[in-house]
Amino acid sequence: MSKTLRAKPNLGIVGVPTNSSGKADGVAKAPTAIRHAGLVHALRRYCSVHYEGDLSFASPTQDRDPYSGIIGYDAFTSMIYSVYKGVSNSLNHERFPLVIGGDCPILLGCLAALKEIYESHVGLFFIDGHEDSYPPHKSPTGEAADMELGLALGINCEHLPSNIVNGLQVPLVDARNVCMLGPRDKKYLQKHGIKSVSEKVVKAFYDDIDIRKSKDIEGLINRVIKHLASKRAVDKLWFHVDLDVLSTRSMRAVDYKQPGGINWNQLKKITKAIISSGYTAGMNITIYNPDMDPDCRIAKHIVSYLEYTASFL
Repeated sequence: MSKTLRAKPNLGIVGVPTNSSGKADGVAKAPTAIRHAGLVHALRRYCSVHYEGDLSFASPTQDRDPYSGIIGYDAFTSMIYSVYKGVSNSLNHERFPLVIGGDCPILLGCLAALKEIYESHVGLFFIDGHEDSYPPHKSPTGEAADMELGLALGINCEHLPSNIVNGLQVPLVDARNVCMLGPRDKKYLQKHGIKSVSEKVVKAFYDDIDIRKSKDIEGLINRVIKHLASKRAVDKLWFHVDLDVLSTRSMRAVDYKQPGGINWNQLKKITKAIISSGYTAGMNITIYNPDMDPDCRIAKHIVSYLEYTASFL
C-alpha cells in the first residue's frame, strides 16, 4: 500500500530591511544576510517557498519627530504600511507569511494585516527580551523598536498622528489575547518610572527566569493557547520573535545586550508548541545585526532555527 504524502505548506518570505535608529546598516541588513546564509534552500525541505523580496518604503532619517517622539517618523509609517500590504498579499494567497526584519516595529504591519481578516479575534505570542512598551517621548532612544507592543495595544498613542491610530485601527490586539515570554527589563523600567505592560497581560506574562525554571515549556504554551481558544477569543495567532530574548552567550549579534535570557533549545520548545498548535497564521523574526557576525555563524544558526520552525507548519 502506498503512503499518502502530505502536500507541503505554502510559505511566503517577506524581507523588511528597516532599522529604527534611522540608519541603513546594522539590523537593516538582516534579511539579506539571513537569505545569503541559505534560508530559502533550507525552508524548501518542508515548504513550498515563495520569496516575495524585500519591501520598499521611505528612506530613513535620524531626526526625532518632536510631536510623536519617534525617530524617522515618515519612514516608520511608510514601513508599517508596506509590511501590512506584504503580509496581506501573502495571506490572501494562502501562504504562511514569514517576515524577516529589521527590527520590532514590523510587528505593527503584521498585526494590521491579520486584524483585517480576523477582526478582534487575533492573538499574539510576543517573544522578546524587552517589553517594548515605552511611551514614545519617554523612550531613551526614540527608536520605534522601544514602543511597538505599547502601540499595538493602543496605549501611549496620545501624540501619534491619525494615520497610525485611525488608519491602522489601533489597538491591533486585545491585551487579554497576548502572551509575553522572555522580557527581562522590568526592573530597569521600574527604575526609570515606566509602567510595566505586564499589568495588562498579567495572566500570560512569563519572564526569562520563569522559562528557564519551567520543567515543561511546551505544556505551559499549550495551556495558554487552550485558555485563549476555550474563550473563543482567538481565531488566529501572530508569532513575534525578537532574538534578543536569547542570552548574549547564545546570541551575540544584538545591539542592546542584557544579563539573563534563554537559550536556543528553550526557544525551540516555545516555537514547536506555538507553530504546532494550528492557530498560528504567521511569524516575524527580528533583531540580528550582521555587522556583529563577521563569520556568519549566527546567520546560519538563525537559518537552522527557521528550518526547525518550518518543520512544524
